[in-house]
Amino acid sequence: MAWQPQSRPLQEMVGYLKDALSGHDRNAQRYATTMLGQAKSSPETANYLAYILSDGPLLKELGLDSPDKILVRSSAAINLKNTIRAYSRAYPETNLVYVRSLVLAALQDSASQIRSFAGSVISEIVQRGGILSWPELLPELLALAGNDTSSVSAETQEGAMSALAKICEDNKQSLDRDYNGQRPLTVIIPKLLDITSSPNSKVRSFALACINVFLPQSSPAVITSLEIILARLFHLANDSSDLVRRNVCRSFTHLVDVQPGTIRPHMSGLVDFFVLQQRNTDDPDLALDAAEFWLCVGENRQLCQSLAPFLDKIVPVLLESMVYEEEDILRLEAEAEDADQEDRAEDLKPQFATTKNPRLAKNSRVATNGEAARGFQLDRADDDLSEGEIEETEEGNAAGLEERWNLRKCSAAALDVLASNYHEPVFAITLPFLNENLRHHDWPIREAAVLAVGAVADGCMEAVTPHLPDLIPYLLSFLDDREPTIRLITCWALGRYSSWASSLHNPSARRRYFEPMMEGILNRMLDKSKKVQEAAASAFANLEEKATKGLTPYCGPIIRQFVQCFSRYKDRNMFILYDCVQTLAEHVGPALAQQDMIDMLMPAIIQRWSKVSDRSQEIFPLLECLSYVATALGDAFAPFAMGVFPRCIRIIHQCLEEYIMCINNQALDKPNKDFLVTSLDLMSAVIQALRPEKGGELVQNSQPRFFDLLLFCMEDSSNDVRQSSYALLGDCAVNIFEHLQPFLPTIIPALIQQLDLDKMKDQDIESGFSVINNACWSCGEIAMGEKVGMGPYVEQIYQRLLSIISNPEVPTSVNENAVIALGRLGIHCSPILAPHLGEFSKTFLHIIGPVEYTDEKAHAFLGFNRIVERNPQAMEDCLIDYFRASAAYARHSNSEFNDADLAESFQR
Repeated sequence: MAWQPQSRPLQEMVGYLKDALSGHDRNAQRYATTMLGQAKSSPETANYLAYILSDGPLLKELGLDSPDKILVRSSAAINLKNTIRAYSRAYPETNLVYVRSLVLAALQDSASQIRSFAGSVISEIVQRGGILSWPELLPELLALAGNDTSSVSAETQEGAMSALAKICEDNKQSLDRDYNGQRPLTVIIPKLLDITSSPNSKVRSFALACINVFLPQSSPAVITSLEIILARLFHLANDSSDLVRRNVCRSFTHLVDVQPGTIRPHMSGLVDFFVLQQRNTDDPDLALDAAEFWLCVGENRQLCQSLAPFLDKIVPVLLESMVYEEEDILRLEAEAEDADQEDRAEDLKPQFATTKNPRLAKNSRVATNGEAARGFQLDRADDDLSEGEIEETEEGNAAGLEERWNLRKCSAAALDVLASNYHEPVFAITLPFLNENLRHHDWPIREAAVLAVGAVADGCMEAVTPHLPDLIPYLLSFLDDREPTIRLITCWALGRYSSWASSLHNPSARRRYFEPMMEGILNRMLDKSKKVQEAAASAFANLEEKATKGLTPYCGPIIRQFVQCFSRYKDRNMFILYDCVQTLAEHVGPALAQQDMIDMLMPAIIQRWSKVSDRSQEIFPLLECLSYVATALGDAFAPFAMGVFPRCIRIIHQCLEEYIMCINNQALDKPNKDFLVTSLDLMSAVIQALRPEKGGELVQNSQPRFFDLLLFCMEDSSNDVRQSSYALLGDCAVNIFEHLQPFLPTIIPALIQQLDLDKMKDQDIESGFSVINNACWSCGEIAMGEKVGMGPYVEQIYQRLLSIISNPEVPTSVNENAVIALGRLGIHCSPILAPHLGEFSKTFLHIIGPVEYTDEKAHAFLGFNRIVERNPQAMEDCLIDYFRASAAYARHSNSEFNDADLAESFQR
């Protein structure tokens, strides 16, 4: 007998569902949520929820009015989806059959909200059970969506198509999988193409959206139907529905990525189509999808040059689209000066440790990976969002408005890409727009012109340069504009021209352009608007990157301004201020070590240091900033290291303790490993900066013991933590070896384990190689200090290093550090390595050849030569390579290492 609901449990369930979504009675809401949670594990719960979702007959007896009934049914759908996600695999098949039948029927409901919820539940069932668990579903949905019986209501067609769209999005990989010689997609794609001819515009749009899910995959079913897809797209390009044309835009953009050859012959017509869509002022989302086409084509190597004949059509529409929309203008004009207002918690972005580059085969420390994301960004910031997912921003949050990907930013990004591809022709089209609008009385038009000036900077620098002597002073005047948004975009635009200003060597030109630019941006760092402060600080960080040591004469006024910023900035802008400080420290280095500079800068940093808690996310950029400052100050950082180093030890110890507690109690949240990474990196910088006796004293006085904590970090599950740990280990070997040496019997076995390529996870292969790179580097540094004491470990280390240099998948930098470590082992342990020489000599010489001529390379050659002395007959197959390497070294060596020892070893 088929399952039937009971009146009392049904009534209770309806009551709980109603209370769970009601905010009037918090106690009732909490109780209802608890009861629904407890009921999830029972298979009958899913039956009741499906019955309520489908508006079963007994609901009429409960006297619900229409709004309450929609609320209860929606609540049932949400709970049913979550119940299926958690417990469906434990449900009997009879219960699942019942649930499937009712949610499928709910697709025919008159309420679009219920149809949408039903589609979500259906997609969840497919995700949990797999395509084959409900084999009749796809044919039935396709038949309903396609109105195969000619009697399906428009609402049901939309409901079925909406469900299909969710299923395709959530199961795109499994739909393209082979099941007994058949792929569901080979049936689905042709049917979806038929459905794009539906008289119902929503159905057409959903069908095309489903096809768009599979276009990026270039699956065989898509490739086979490509000509038909193109024909349908060209037909639908004239569709009356904006939603359909939005999906047409997306389809062509996908094809640019996966099948650019299909696009090129039609570029002329496509340009006209996309220009028309971008000018659609009634639908900004359609205009945005159109603008993304230019961006995608401009970044595609095969197609980027195909837009050349059409620049006079494309560039004007991009410039038109760079003006703020009316709604945004009203919001921006309503903003008040806020520099003195405290930040809200939601204003603060999550902070993450910056991934360090691995140690390379040279002496110098390597900077962080790439340039920090600063200020107004032309890049799309939400690439990790799923299609259709909305980035959450607070209403009225100006930062959210600036960071949101929209038509204005997409158009500016597309102009940037076109300028980089076509250069002078783009500027020639842009120049009249600039001449007309840079002096426009409406600030939004003026702002768009400044945005255009910045957007063409990188690609059109040669064409813009003759205009800069007039343009830069004019832009500088905008730094005092009454509109904060003008001041903001001017800071960003000036930052884009900082390379030009920094390249001026004539003292008169520097006084006329570079110094006013630097001073103007510095002054805006204390603007009364927080977002202008942020833009100015970002622009100044870019100026620092370009000017590098050229800023040395100006360190005094720069630091004085930074100190004022430390006293005035609220929490959010403090992060970009740290970036300014560390970038200055990176590029002017020892200039900051003068006592007057230290007396200005360090009290401000230490005051902030004492205010930030160990658990604050602000500690990440602060620790990174201090790493650069410590490196710049060198031994002058010693007075501050006395407080900084123990705090790093404390942070690491706390994080490791929390991690152990989390392992023992799964209910606890895992600690953020960035606390470990940034603390390890700062300790590395301190140990490198201080004289060995001072660094050794810090390590010696650490509680808990420094090397015990380091060993824990070396064995951590996070690649980022281990990468920083092995960098710190190598720094200890270089600078404070006598303190490291007693711990080597426990540290070296962990190091040997890390050199095992087989233990790398495929999904983390890039960061895994960075860890091995640093492990190889630290191994070589330890070998230099431990000398013959490495003997007991040499055989194991050799086998690991041989595996690394023999693997063609290993990156060059890792191979270089591996052969240097191998050569350094040979300096004092050549008798152990000599019998293996024939196995690695040719590979060693091949890898070591291109390495920069440093003392590390000298060490490696000295060790290799000593191995050769022990087993010269093993060199028979690579003597020519060896002689070439020897001759090349003699020509290029400028190492501070004792070349006499190396030269003598070559002679022998």
